[in-house]
Amino acid sequence: MASTQTVDIHGRPYKRAIVVAVLLIGSFCTFLNQTILATAFPALMKAFDVSTSTVQWLTTGFLMVNGVMIPVSAFLNRRFSTKWLYFTAMCIFEAGTITAWLAPSFGVLLAARLIQATAVGITMPLMQNIMLTIYPPNERGAAMGINGLVIGLAPAIGPTLSGWVIDNFSWRDLFGMIVPIVAVVIIMSFFLLRDVLPNSKPEMDWWSLVFSSIGFGSMLYGFSEVGNSGWGSPVVIGGIVIGAIFVAILVARQGHLDNPFLDFRVFKTPAFLLSTVLSSIVMMAMVSVEMVVPLYLQIVHGMSAFHSGLTLLCGALMMGIMSPITGSLFDRHGARRLAMMGMFILTCGTVPFAFLNRETPTIYIVVLYAVRMFGISMVMMPVTTSGMNALPLKMIPHGTGVNNTIRQVATSVGTAIMVSVLTNVTNAHQPAHSLLARDPLKYKTQMINATLSGYHAAFWFAVGFAVLGLALTVFLSTTNNAEKGGAH
Repeated sequence: MASTQTVDIHGRPYKRAIVVAVLLIGSFCTFLNQTILATAFPALMKAFDVSTSTVQWLTTGFLMVNGVMIPVSAFLNRRFSTKWLYFTAMCIFEAGTITAWLAPSFGVLLAARLIQATAVGITMPLMQNIMLTIYPPNERGAAMGINGLVIGLAPAIGPTLSGWVIDNFSWRDLFGMIVPIVAVVIIMSFFLLRDVLPNSKPEMDWWSLVFSSIGFGSMLYGFSEVGNSGWGSPVVIGGIVIGAIFVAILVARQGHLDNPFLDFRVFKTPAFLLSTVLSSIVMMAMVSVEMVVPLYLQIVHGMSAFHSGLTLLCGALMMGIMSPITGSLFDRHGARRLAMMGMFILTCGTVPFAFLNRETPTIYIVVLYAVRMFGISMVMMPVTTSGMNALPLKMIPHGTGVNNTIRQVATSVGTAIMVSVLTNVTNAHQPAHSLLARDPLKYKTQMINATLSGYHAAFWFAVGFAVLGLALTVFLSTTNNAEKGGAH
């Protein structure tokens, strides 16, 4: 990744390495916020005297607003200059972070999280668009590999960092420690960022914004409520159905607009369609297990939230180390062989999770999880880059918006499936409550066995995701699609 001197859209020279450094530092902070409250909920419930279902809104609300903003990013990328869009988004993020740091009540903290999510929904696709634009197609694999370092590493570090801060400091420090770093990024972006994305000044189609917000917002909310209410709940069914209807209206409307809000015609490119499906499956396999493993360690092994999060750190580091390497390999060898090998490793690394028991050593889980993340690192960015390379340059903002939105929904779907399978199978194998009075030890043993049955069933679903992904890799191109992508 040499610091080759290139020119921005105004013809002024700039150094790519400096632009990339600013984006990486800023995006690391924003991505970290997705999971930084993972182990802080008990402390927040105590601080604000709120219930579990209430405190969950700090994550649910964040993901919903984030998911609603991602489709909007395609319009914003084309309408506003790169430098000022990123600068403004980071200022919004800083305002939300400071508000969360000083929040006097739960309502203020929730509002601050929604402000943060608005900014993250802009910066996440923006970073990807910039990386895909400032590097030519035959170098995008390495560029997106560095992008993957942030996307994979920051959210995975969140739970561990959160647990350590909560154990040693205050929950407020989770936000306070980010404030000065973001302030530095804002200053750096003002002086060092350049306008690298072409602007076309499209008019906002407000109906599309409404349909997109209601559609994706309702769908994400419906799936997020599965864990609390079950698939049969009117809230879940209503959210998913209403969301699907409005997304269908949105897609139909985009086909009749000269300047679509979010151009779904990107799916007419087979390589992009396949890459989006594959990356979504990988996200489902990754996030669902990422959520279930700490639960298993806390409930079955009696670990603290911090230590259960710590077991995932090795896997996070593995993905962080491998993402730039697999990106460079993609530039040379294309996505197919990397993805096939990665999905095979992911499948092999997931199967043993379906046989965990009470005596399974923690180190065994740490190693298996790291193996899974190694496999995921070989698939995620290479497959995404292959799909983006197949699009003309002017369609990349739409491709990024669509790809990230679909992956966000897929993550919610995967999590919902895993939670419901875990809950339903556990409940089906639970011993009768009357046994507790007659034979408490037997009741406890059967209860743990029922819980293990739930985890086994959930992990088999994760294996299913991986096998499906492995089957689809056969259809990937043997090249990196660089010759099809738009010229730099």
